[in-house]
Amino acid sequence: MTDSWGFLLQTLTASEAALLLLLVKAMFRDKLSPRWQFGIWSILGLVLLIPAGLGGRYSLLNWPLWLEALKSQLTGDYMSITRVWASLPLPSAQTAGDWLFWLYLAGVLFLLGRYALAYIRLRRALQQEQPEELPQVRQVAERYGLPCCLAVQVPGLPSAFICGVRRPVLVLPAGAAVDDKVILHELLHLKYHDAAWGLLICLLRCLHWCNPLLWYCANRASNDLEALCDQRALERLAGEERRDYGRILLEMATDNYARVPGTSAMANGERNIRRRIEAIASFKKYSAGLKLPALCIGLALAVPLLFGVQAQAMMSDEALSFRRAYGEWGKQLMIANSRLKGCGTYAGAFDTYAKSLLVSTPKKYYYRALCAPLEEQEHWLSPMMNAGGDWSASEFGLPAWPNPKYGYLVYNLRQQGEAYEGLLVLELSGALEGREPAPYGHCLLAVQRVRVEQQAGRWVALPQEDFQVVESRWASLMNTPDDVLPPFCTYAAEYGDFRLEMKQWYSYQVPSWTQPGENVYIGGYTWGAFNTFPQPDGAFDKNLSKNLYAVYIGDEADKEKYNYLHIGAVSKPWVAGAARPYFQHYSGLGDVSGSSNQGECFGFRQLGADWNNPVFICGSGGYGVDEQPDRYAADFYLNGSKAAELELAPVTEGGGDDA
Repeated sequence: MTDSWGFLLQTLTASEAALLLLLVKAMFRDKLSPRWQFGIWSILGLVLLIPAGLGGRYSLLNWPLWLEALKSQLTGDYMSITRVWASLPLPSAQTAGDWLFWLYLAGVLFLLGRYALAYIRLRRALQQEQPEELPQVRQVAERYGLPCCLAVQVPGLPSAFICGVRRPVLVLPAGAAVDDKVILHELLHLKYHDAAWGLLICLLRCLHWCNPLLWYCANRASNDLEALCDQRALERLAGEERRDYGRILLEMATDNYARVPGTSAMANGERNIRRRIEAIASFKKYSAGLKLPALCIGLALAVPLLFGVQAQAMMSDEALSFRRAYGEWGKQLMIANSRLKGCGTYAGAFDTYAKSLLVSTPKKYYYRALCAPLEEQEHWLSPMMNAGGDWSASEFGLPAWPNPKYGYLVYNLRQQGEAYEGLLVLELSGALEGREPAPYGHCLLAVQRVRVEQQAGRWVALPQEDFQVVESRWASLMNTPDDVLPPFCTYAAEYGDFRLEMKQWYSYQVPSWTQPGENVYIGGYTWGAFNTFPQPDGAFDKNLSKNLYAVYIGDEADKEKYNYLHIGAVSKPWVAGAARPYFQHYSGLGDVSGSSNQGECFGFRQLGADWNNPVFICGSGGYGVDEQPDRYAADFYLNGSKAAELELAPVTEGGGDDA
């Protein structure tokens, strides 16, 4: 954490875990053993040590959403995102003017210094006495099979305790008889390293000194540690010894060196002593059959508190309800949500940006904010506060509203360092102002180069140019692409007055054809109607389309000599080092075309008078096809006879396909 907002996020996340643990502990206070009652605090300790929101996961409540909204409301800061990188306070340039953080940090350092000074003073006092091995301590250790340590006797001390984590000593009152049960209690602290647990509790208490709930939990954890030690001692005692243990406990009560880190000394207030006496009076050995239920309860608590749930962007009506229910505060919540969650994948950023253009409701502003840079958040979400529906295509850079029926496609996707660029293609609806409608069987496409990159841990879409309008010779966006869109790669070879060109396009779309009915035919598959609901964490489906053309390259004056000619070709990928692919002999075919799942495609065309150049021969492709061979083999046909065997080599590339 590097600022006061980071600390607030960490402590809020810990507080919800603390409240849940306190509730569950109260439910099972008399039903589960002291071992479980103390051990369950380890979950809270891990929550405190793990940075809040690690990996975008949150325990129970999405605190960052409300925290970011509050921060924006109070400070007007829309450019930063609160992140907790470490559970310890880490000053940085960001905290230079954050006086709350420096106040918090001063409190941490004050308490750490105070506890360290108390420990140093205690160790110095103990150094005045010579540690020695006492026979009584050794006898108790041997009787109960416990580890032994050196002891030091200090005058005026009312009770015993263990001091030290690395080289512990048993501190005993000088000049007074010490009951074996007292030594048993302290040696149990020694065996289970309770001084180290106390040191960790002290550290967490310092880090969260301004959270009274966590201080209360630290006190409860210390008391549970003592109760656990009592349970372990009572399990080794029997009959009258157990009753004497409660009486001796009263004599052990002291506030001298209370909660000094690195010791087993604790504040034995009247209320704590009473609870321990009651527990001793009602001592019972817990059945081994309770271990499995206790473990299950612990796991049921640990999984949501430690692993949490992945934060999800609130979409459509869920997010828009903020606007209706909370007014200006709802705006802050929407901005915070889009800033925090955003888009988790580059494909999700393309998808969210494209769908913000396809919908015709106020949701488009919210969708756009999800994939916009932080500095644009307020710009895109402010219009959502208006009750009316006054929005225009030009506001989003569009010459007209696109047709949502077929969605979008991204062409020529390529990676540039850590970013991705591609051509976003949308089909426009109706006629454009000042432009004739597309002829029957054609459609108008809006094309824009878009760059997607990571900013502040989220993917954002950055348009690189204005939309360009092109006319496709196909009826819709989902048909085979043509020369209005640049190919990814072109392979070519010449024969006489003709050049065969194999053009390849890769197109991408996050799968959105989920609604039954209104089927459309795309890439050889039947899909349902397009769903314009964004998928910020989506992944692309990849489609390969390839078209084979015969291009006339001779003199224009001689073109008519090929009128009514029967022309055709067969092509197949040719792997480097392999023999030339085998083709069956084609002859006498009319106007026909086709393809095979081995990558072969063929086509034959009867040229008419004044035929159009180039001549489309055939096309193939499909989803899941990732085919970019070194070259193509092709047989060229004229009037039903094979005229040439050609090798189509790459002549142009569209920049690389890395998706």
